Amino acid sequence: MKSYLLPEFIIERNDYRCIRCEVCVRQCAFEVHRYDEEEDEVFADESKCVGCLRCVTLCPTNALVVRENPTRIPQNYNWTMDYLMDAYKQAETGGVLLTGMGCDRGYPIYWDHIVLDASQVTNPSIDPLREPMELRTYLGAKPDQLEIKSHKGKASLETRLTPQLKLETPILFSAISYGAISYNTCESLARAAHELGTYYNTGEGGLHKNLYKYGKNTICQVASGRFGVHADYLEVAAALEIKIGQGAKPGIGGHLPGEKVTAEISRTRMIPKGTDALSPAPHHDIYSIEDLAQLIYALKEATHWEKPVSVKIAAVHNSAAIASGIVRAGADIVALDGIRGGTGAAPTRIRDNVGIPIELALASVDTRLREEGIRNRASIVIAGGIRNSGDVIKAIALGADAVYLGTAALVAMGCHVCQKCYTGKCNWGIATQDPYLSKRLNPDIGTRRLVNMINGWSHEIKEMLGGMGINAIESLRGNRLRLRGVGLNQKELDILGIRHAGE
Repeated sequence: MKSYLLPEFIIERNDYRCIRCEVCVRQCAFEVHRYDEEEDEVFADESKCVGCLRCVTLCPTNALVVRENPTRIPQNYNWTMDYLMDAYKQAETGGVLLTGMGCDRGYPIYWDHIVLDASQVTNPSIDPLREPMELRTYLGAKPDQLEIKSHKGKASLETRLTPQLKLETPILFSAISYGAISYNTCESLARAAHELGTYYNTGEGGLHKNLYKYGKNTICQVASGRFGVHADYLEVAAALEIKIGQGAKPGIGGHLPGEKVTAEISRTRMIPKGTDALSPAPHHDIYSIEDLAQLIYALKEATHWEKPVSVKIAAVHNSAAIASGIVRAGADIVALDGIRGGTGAAPTRIRDNVGIPIELALASVDTRLREEGIRNRASIVIAGGIRNSGDVIKAIALGADAVYLGTAALVAMGCHVCQKCYTGKCNWGIATQDPYLSKRLNPDIGTRRLVNMINGWSHEIKEMLGGMGINAIESLRGNRLRLRGVGLNQKELDILGIRHAGE
């Protein structure tokens, strides 16, 4: 049956510049490029190109250009080219459309409609290069009040504090499982978290034994499949996270194809080699807030009440009510993941149509917990679409304690967001288990790029804080008076809890 699918990308090769070095042939895991020795020419099968730009980036003579296929159907606002090609694809395969990364639909990105207030005369700005600026953040439950006693001129804290995570900057690396990404990627994240004084999250894939040495900077996830969950895994972690849902696919489980389950992943996840790792949609021991409270209690008991426990949910319409129940169930951290949250693999229709933007969910959760007087009993960490330091500082002003970075961290290591993670053929060595491809990401380089990016963001956050006349991130948290909306309707402003610019 002839395919009706058109190539997504057009490859243009400058024959004058091309030196037939075959770098493009060797670098493309999708076998787009082919060298014909008899004709001494390199050919391209454009139907296989995913637009990762590996060949363009590494071509020594800049002989290649990859661009979107300009061929388009007659303009139709209902049947766009994307929807037409999706229909052809399913007509030819009968399967579910899969994709990677976060939602790329044109929903409003509220970060881009929010601006920050700044200091002028009566509230002077602060120069972070010459004055102290505090980004340190503590995640965990805080007491209603502190009891301090004084004896012979010395004060002592009598209140017993619950376990806290100490971050030198309000940024963590999000949950990405070993299996969805390569070992070298996991190692880069772990080492960068250690250098930066922050944390990375294992996702639901367990923790490779070689990475136990970074346990003090590791958040270990307990998901519905319980992959890799055992006593040592719980013990080595700095914190534990119960994954209920994620922003890219709320309400459904996970799937790691059997071809990605190598011997190392088999040992780490505690499943047979080559078998599909299917995590069910629900935890089969959690069907109520009371059940959740029981698991939180069990994890705290198993770790001697020495580690904070987080609960991760997808951003949905009733996130505020759910978050209230999570806090009352004893969680120390509520992790919210919005519709733009990334993934290694998800059904395209789920990713693009289920869930809500993180900005609206964050504002509603923070408001609800404050109204109920329990905001201090848990920290809020958000994920799903954080692209730069401006998004981070706006999130904190909206009510977050810290943010998770997933896609941004992968981009720092070389990801070009081609959205084909589920194929396992990542040309950048990130979302793959192919040993030939995985070695393309050197952990030394991956670590350095991550550290550089987060250090740069932290400097920018200090500059923005200083511009607002604030010398500590704590003073901005939930301070929505320092935010203004641009181009938003009144309902959106009300949910976000901010005023329009000019007011």
